[in-house]
Formats: sequence, C-alpha cells, structure tokens
Amino acid sequence: MSAPDAGARIPVMVPWLGEEEAKAAADAVLSGWVAQGPRVAEFERAFAERVGAEHGIAVSSCTTALHLALVALDLGPGDEVIVPSLSFIATANAVRYVGARPVFADVEEATGNLTAATVDAVRTPRTKAVLAVHQGGVPADVHALRAACAEWDVALVEDAACGIGATVGGKSVGHGALLAAWSFHPRKVITTGEGGMVTTDDAQWAERLRRLREHGMNVSAAQRHASSKPIVESYLEVGYNYRMTDIQAAVGLVQLGRLDEIVARRRSLAARYTELLREVPGVRPVRDPAYGQGNFQSYWVLLAEDFPVGRDELLGVLSEAGVSARRGIMASHLEPAYEGHGAAPLPVTERISRDSLILPLFHTMTAAQQDRVVAVLREQAGG
Repeated sequence: MSAPDAGARIPVMVPWLGEEEAKAAADAVLSGWVAQGPRVAEFERAFAERVGAEHGIAVSSCTTALHLALVALDLGPGDEVIVPSLSFIATANAVRYVGARPVFADVEEATGNLTAATVDAVRTPRTKAVLAVHQGGVPADVHALRAACAEWDVALVEDAACGIGATVGGKSVGHGALLAAWSFHPRKVITTGEGGMVTTDDAQWAERLRRLREHGMNVSAAQRHASSKPIVESYLEVGYNYRMTDIQAAVGLVQLGRLDEIVARRRSLAARYTELLREVPGVRPVRDPAYGQGNFQSYWVLLAEDFPVGRDELLGVLSEAGVSARRGIMASHLEPAYEGHGAAPLPVTERISRDSLILPLFHTMTAAQQDRVVAVLREQAGG
C-alpha cells in the first residue's frame, strides 16, 4: 500500500497489508478449505510460540476471546470481576456476558493501566478475577499484578487486544499468563480483518475452549472431514460459533511474520513524535514504562489541564487541517450502557479520557506528515 500524499488527509492508522497477504488469502480460497481448518491450526501454533504460550485458540474476535476466557474460569452470577473503565467497552461487556458483575477500578496516569493498588482499592470478598488491559499497546505491570492476585487467590486474565509485540521484562506480553485474549482487528498492530486468540499454558482449558468455539462439539469439523471413517460428533455442553476462517488465518500468518518489522517501524515513528513534541508545551506523550516496552499500537498524548483549547476543540482543529486524530481511550463507566451501574470515584480514568487524544501513526507515515501534525499542536499550544 502506497503512502498517502503529504497534502492529503492524514489517517490515524493504515493496516500494513499488501500483495503477500492477498496471495495467502487467495491460496486459502483456492485450496477449497475456507472455514476453520489447517491454516487456523498453523496460525495458532505460530502465534502461541511467538508469545511464549503452550496453546493458542483462534476465535472470531478479541471480544469472543474474552468471553471464552471468563467461561473457562466458570464465572457467573454473584461473582465480581475487576476491570479498568479506561478501555474499549468490550472489556466490561465480556464480564456481563457470563452473568458476573464488572467492577471498575482506576488506572495510573503514566500508563493508563491497572495497578495492584488500584485493584485493591475496589476488591471485595466477591472478587473472583481481574481483567488487566495492556492499554493502547502499553504493557501493564503483570508481574506485580500476578503476585497480588496470587496473594488474594484471584484469577488474572490479560486483555492483550492491543498487546502483540509489547514486552514485560524482555518477554512478550501474555508470556506466563493464566489466560490472555488478543485482537486482530484492523486497528491493531497485526490484523486478520477481524479475529482473535486465547492463549494459555493449561491443556485442559485449551481443549475445552476449542470445543466451546465450535458449538461444544467433541470433535472439530476439520477432524471430522479429515477422517477416513464416518464420525458422529457429540455436543458436550452449550457452546458458541466463535470460529476463525482459514482465509483470516492465512493473512494472520503473513502478518505475524512481519511483526518485528512492524513494531520497529512504529517505535521509530513514536520516537520521532516524542522528540518533536518536546517543543510543544502542555502535551505529554505516552512512553514506555520502566518494566517493559510498548508496541505503540496507539500513540496517545495527554493535554495539560490548562491547555489553551479543550481536547474536542483540538480534534476539530486537527480535522480542519486534514489530520484524522481520534479521542483518547473511552471511560466505559460514563457510557449510557453503564448508566446506574455504579462505580467508585475514578479521577485518573476520567482525566485521561477527557484530555487525551490519539495521533496518527502508521507504517507508511512520512516525516512531513508527522511535522504537519506537530505543527498544529504547537500552534494551538501557543508555541
């Protein structure tokens, strides 16, 4: 895909897709096997190996991955799951899918992530799990969270929707996770169009999750069709249709092979943004935490509370200048879907959600395009 013209509207993100992905998808179509099949199995193995997990279970989206992870924990009515409000609403919604109650916790301002302290502030005897998000590709401090959750006898699930290519202590996000859920939406670092994955080191969970994604069948459709003898399947429990197609997996395999190159490019662009923004007062860029490295799936900035213009007004100015920035991460507890749900005070969440915005960052972005974005910010800052 060619880079947008320097004078054209600058998009927030352009997926890194090209001829190799197109050929892989076409080969999948021509193979005659387009539903969940051998390419899905190959993608699962490759992805699990990449993040350091024993098992990968490909599904239709990260939302379905989160749902299945909570089903694996046998959560239900009467249970509470602590989640960040500062996250796409699917994080909280997945808890409601199993009948449990999402409890919103605040985040730290530097990373936008849960900490052991913010979780502990809302923990109750009904808390059965914590859903920690690696927000915008900034890794959460999972080592501290895992230690705290072990002490509390609470399960820790990682919402790694944005996390592929990010690291904690030199190892991939999701390495050593009880359960981690991943996204391959077009706005993520690698994409299959739509799609998701659950990773885990637990073989029994992996076996059950593979059944659950395929209506609870005791043998997959791929295994049934590959057998030389008739197989009559059984449905062991109520399951779901959460399958990934071989076409998606074929694209995912190509994308996974490019992951290092993609992340390196995004980090290079982010470093240049950060250097340019040193000259812009009242704009604080997202940065790597001390314990890990982000993938800069999103490059977000936090405006000072006394910034000359409000965030929404600034988005309008950027749009008029041909820059497609986006508002920052949502605060789920403020959405109509959670009206009356109740939440503890979440001052940091509300501050970040109100005063942050996501700047364009994509692999074909040019220095001239970055300069355009920063010039608008500098002008609005009074610089």
